[in-house]
Amino acid sequence: MATISRLSTPSHAASVSSTLKPRSAQPKILIGFYRSSDFNAKVSSSKLAVRSNPALRGPLVVKCSKADGNGTPVKRTVLHDLYEKEGQSPWYDNLCRPVTDLLPLIASGVRGKDIEAAYWELVVKDIQDACKLFEPIYDQTNAADGYVSVEVSPRLADETKGTVDAAKWLHKVVDRRNVYIKIPATAACVPSIKDVISLGISVNVTLIFSLSRYEAVIDAYLDGLEASGLNDLSKVTSVASFFVSRVDTLIDKKLEKIGTPEALDLRGKAAVAQAALAYKLYQKKFSGPRWEALVKKGAKKQRLLWASTSVKNPAYPDTLYVAPLIGPDTVSTMPDQALQAFIDHGAVSRTIDSNVSEAEGVYNALEKLGIDWSDVGTQLELEGVDSFKKSFDSLLDTLQEKANSLKLVSL
Repeated sequence: MATISRLSTPSHAASVSSTLKPRSAQPKILIGFYRSSDFNAKVSSSKLAVRSNPALRGPLVVKCSKADGNGTPVKRTVLHDLYEKEGQSPWYDNLCRPVTDLLPLIASGVRGKDIEAAYWELVVKDIQDACKLFEPIYDQTNAADGYVSVEVSPRLADETKGTVDAAKWLHKVVDRRNVYIKIPATAACVPSIKDVISLGISVNVTLIFSLSRYEAVIDAYLDGLEASGLNDLSKVTSVASFFVSRVDTLIDKKLEKIGTPEALDLRGKAAVAQAALAYKLYQKKFSGPRWEALVKKGAKKQRLLWASTSVKNPAYPDTLYVAPLIGPDTVSTMPDQALQAFIDHGAVSRTIDSNVSEAEGVYNALEKLGIDWSDVGTQLELEGVDSFKKSFDSLLDTLQEKANSLKLVSL
């Protein structure tokens, strides 16, 4: 039994994409989700942290075993139905590395190197190992799933060329077919997305908070495919990570400040409404003559990926950002809380476009109340980038402290 457990990615986390198959159709690698209290270094979708007391909350970790090995068979769950019946791929939004593994690596890796160089050594090795585990899924789904995402440094969020150079370097050193290079959807990095795609490198675009920025991301993907000069585009893929729950967190505060009955009644509805309209935009952009010309070369749609699906407000249903966003050709990344909740009591049915007119009504009603969607997207993007930078810097500080303590012990 091999446990996928890794430190973070260049900014905050590495994401594993795994389509769960029924037992009768499983590849050589069986994917399961288990509770474990053995992991005390955790990387989540929003921050990097080293937990000093792992007993407080054991993270859900991905475990894999060969079909003919000694691993426990994986029980069928509602996640299998999510993929098979509705065409939505469930991805797990968390990878971990035990601190007991981390310290010896630091001890051997920091000699004659700065701490960030040691960090990248850890990242690259872990990403390579995770990619290897998920290769059977990548092959079985014809490059649709089975990816591991690794993000360029968040310090490059405002640097177009720096982001392209970092993406090229990561792609080269990881050297795995099923790696996604994660790039933030900042104004400076949207052109980077086009350039990286044009080089034949698959990209996970992250930190998308608004419809206007999402459309720019789609255009960058299409522009990149067209500029690639490749005759076969089938292995160049991308996902667009559209963040959900954080939208409600910010807009709910604005609605409470307005305080009218109409405003208060719209709490908890903004995020799902915008997501539904994002899916409508996705359907529009990936159709028509321009897209059909790319399809002839094997191009694949840039799938919408729902990110930030954990519920922040305890008053809301715990599957609020999963259940209403089920639809074909989408991905739902789920951290522990959302994943456990949906497996326990989630219902599988196509919901993402079941009531688009209602979503449009909510979106427009919020605008009439003075909610500026553009401002919301800008604020959330700035907060997201800042959070990633702080997490990255905090992790490096932690590694430096550990390295210093090891040096003192060795003296």
